[in-house]
Amino acid sequence: MNERDLELALRKQRLVLKSAALRVKLRRDAQGLRPALSWADRAVEAAQWARAHSTLLVAVATTLAVARPRAAFRWAQRGFILWRSWQSVKARLLERLVR
Repeated sequence: MNERDLELALRKQRLVLKSAALRVKLRRDAQGLRPALSWADRAVEAAQWARAHSTLLVAVATTLAVARPRAAFRWAQRGFILWRSWQSVKARLLERLVR
């Protein structure tokens, strides 16, 4: 093995060790994010469930609208406000990411 190959092998070994150390540090530092990430995971699972059971949700919403129109209207207002708030937050986050 010539000197250049040896240097490259040593450099590769140092980089592999540094990468392993950085992974351990990232894992340790990310522990503080665990509650927020678990909440986000639950939200994603809820959205996936809603997409998979959209017919059931429409049936429940229709039943509510027929049985209790005022309550259905209030829930529709809340849903619209929540949706608009999410759109605003998403736009701000995208704006910060683009900068």
